[in-house]
Amino acid sequence: MRIPQSPPDFLPLLSKLFQSTGEFSRIHRSTAYSATVDGRYVHWDKLRHLPLPSGIENHQMWWAIVQLNRLSLFRELPFMDRSGSPFKLALPDPLLRQLTEIDRDLSGRVPVPDQLVNSATRDRFLMSALIEEAITSSQLEGAATAREVAREMLRSGRSPRDQHERMIFHNFGAMRFIRSVAEKDLTPELIFEIHSRITKDTLDDPRDAGTLRDCDISVEDRLSGVEVHRGPDARCLPLRMTRLCDFANDKGTKLFIHPLVKAVLLHFFLAYDHPFVDGNGRTARALFYWSMLHSGYRLCEFLSISHILAKAPSKYSKAYLYTETDQNDVTYFVLDQLTALQRAIRSLHEYVRSKVAEMERTQHLMRKAQSFNHRQLALLSHAIANPDASYRVTSHANSHQITRQTARTDLNELVEMQLLWTETIQKAVIFHPFHDIEERLQSVGTKAPPS
Repeated sequence: MRIPQSPPDFLPLLSKLFQSTGEFSRIHRSTAYSATVDGRYVHWDKLRHLPLPSGIENHQMWWAIVQLNRLSLFRELPFMDRSGSPFKLALPDPLLRQLTEIDRDLSGRVPVPDQLVNSATRDRFLMSALIEEAITSSQLEGAATAREVAREMLRSGRSPRDQHERMIFHNFGAMRFIRSVAEKDLTPELIFEIHSRITKDTLDDPRDAGTLRDCDISVEDRLSGVEVHRGPDARCLPLRMTRLCDFANDKGTKLFIHPLVKAVLLHFFLAYDHPFVDGNGRTARALFYWSMLHSGYRLCEFLSISHILAKAPSKYSKAYLYTETDQNDVTYFVLDQLTALQRAIRSLHEYVRSKVAEMERTQHLMRKAQSFNHRQLALLSHAIANPDASYRVTSHANSHQITRQTARTDLNELVEMQLLWTETIQKAVIFHPFHDIEERLQSVGTKAPPS
């Protein structure tokens, strides 16, 4: 990855900008006098390639104008970089607009799909979201396991076979753990517990799980090997961890930070500190979820941010670099993460719509047939869309949070109705849909399922 070019020194440019009162007045009245460029909060590395606005001599002068406008927007944060310089956050119009839109979408002022509040289907959607986040977050950190294999492992509950599967398996467990502690305040001990669960059985030295590193650490680009970040001195980590928790719990500062922004900042600063020998990215994203749930954004349970980030991993990494190369301006990272969050929300609604359409199609097929329960209906809907799928008692039980006996009854009833067939592999019973299941559904009788 190419390191973004750092901006030119602002103070000499500002001095030149103020040399002529008439020139400054003219610029102040121009369309170039703004903290954004065409509504975007751009870094110098991008601005230097854009066409100059009318009346602006060069890109350095344009940058000085942009930075001058940003000065009044900056708020100093209670965090320092490794050299002791503070981080800062601006609140430009694009960020305020995103906060308003996300608040609307996550607070219930936009209709929430019935399937997310209906207890009969909610657990299934939640399970799918947790699985998606566990897989993709691990893949961002290097886990090389096929998605379908990983899904089968998590749904069936089988033990992971290698380190890549262990990363996904334990990340999934950690995500479920975060749901159970979302009401608690954040403490160093809780962060250690989250990290320990995420990295269980995946570290070279098991003693590193849930333990602060005691050595220097750097982050290198995987393709080029170029160092892109160096974490703070290990001796500072206990104090930095305490300050991170105080910030999360609104202690020690009168600075108000919007809960959405706070969640993103926890993500950023945990990753910036890189307090562990491995698993920092997964832990940082886990803290984002903890903060979102802790602040009452319960719909976040159904979102997979990593799924969006994985589509453009270089953009995710560059958001960190923009901050570090522009005097610790974390606004770049916040804007990037809020954009990813908006995309995740849209993806959730698209996913729900597609699943609802599948269920409605199955319901239409079965309108004159059997009275299936909602779990069987969901399985049949999935089987129609995925004719090569297979099911187990354990995976069906985990997907719907029911007992194995109830799951076994569900599946055996579908076998008796000749909608599923079984085979036994190493003493495990596997259930498969018949290839003509849609036709079979149309011809199933109207009597009730076997008791």
